[in-house]
Amino acid sequence: MSNENNYQDIMTVTADRQKTIVKTSIIGIIANVLLAGFKAVVGLMSNSIAMVLDAINNLTDALSSVVTIVGAKLSTKQPDKDHPYGHGRIEYISTLAVAAIILYAGGRALVESIRKIIEPETPEYGMTALIVIGVAVIVKLILGTFVKRKGKQVKSDALVASGKDAFFDAILSVSVLASAIIYIIWGLDLQAYVGIIIAAVILKAGWDILTETVDKIIGEKNDPELSAKVREVINREENVRGAYDLILYNFGPDKHYGSVHIELPDVMTVDEVDVLTRKLQLNILKETGVIMTGIGVYSYNTTNEEVAVIRNAIQKAVMSHDFALQLHGFYVDLEEKTMRFDVVVSFEIDRNEALEIMHKEVMELYPEYTISIVPDVDMSGMSR
Repeated sequence: MSNENNYQDIMTVTADRQKTIVKTSIIGIIANVLLAGFKAVVGLMSNSIAMVLDAINNLTDALSSVVTIVGAKLSTKQPDKDHPYGHGRIEYISTLAVAAIILYAGGRALVESIRKIIEPETPEYGMTALIVIGVAVIVKLILGTFVKRKGKQVKSDALVASGKDAFFDAILSVSVLASAIIYIIWGLDLQAYVGIIIAAVILKAGWDILTETVDKIIGEKNDPELSAKVREVINREENVRGAYDLILYNFGPDKHYGSVHIELPDVMTVDEVDVLTRKLQLNILKETGVIMTGIGVYSYNTTNEEVAVIRNAIQKAVMSHDFALQLHGFYVDLEEKTMRFDVVVSFEIDRNEALEIMHKEVMELYPEYTISIVPDVDMSGMSR
């Protein structure tokens, strides 16, 4: 399969993903607008602040779906000279907008609920109000399941967030229904206090979405599942001894660029390495969708038993420390008396301190050698 065909396949998947996001969001908009309308009318008629706030929450959900659609549309724009990696991260910006809308709605709900506690008004619940709330619970549960499933299917954080929010809405509607029943039976007015609970849940949902999205924009550790898949493709090749320093650069959902080092025998020619790395780039793209922008090479000694003895001694000394997570890229030149290797260091220790400890211990073992140790960052979350 050619690179051009691979590119076309990726574009087809992207277009299908966008259609799914748009269709799912439109369904959410219609459902939320209808629910908001019914709740607002019944809430105003029954003088229920809790129901009115629930209606406002549904409107913010509808607005969130509109933002999700806009984000999905803009994120599929083709790369240009100013944005050579595409516009995929716009989806994260749209998710931030969704979080901001939810936080604003939660803040308004909190203010209004406190005001109702200070200046209470007597609600007048009827059978219509109870039916509307009951229907809302059922609709939100169905909608939440549908939207969240679609979000996971196409890896859309905005849709998953909307699905979670719909489940919260169902819980909130149950609390409104409970407060209405309590008032009808015992005459105890809890609507303003229920409104505070609603506000707290809305604020927490918005904050969670905000922090998760900011983490993605700042840069998280590699996705373990995707990392494992890329490594599996690489380690499948006969001459590859291991894959290390894998870094995945996230430029939006399902838009990853990557770089990696592979360990190869020191007897391979440059031509052989070139053929292998090109093959790996193509296979990784086909099987994972990751575009490998660089594949570096570590060579390992294959012709001298003394090197194996040295490596085992170094491995034992370095890996005796909890902060040392992995040793790779080991190479020794017996004639020049030099050795080099990389060590993945835990975030739980200062890198310079770890380097000083390792360098001192290796020098004690092989004082006649010039030693080069590179402390690598724990990109794959191996920290114990």
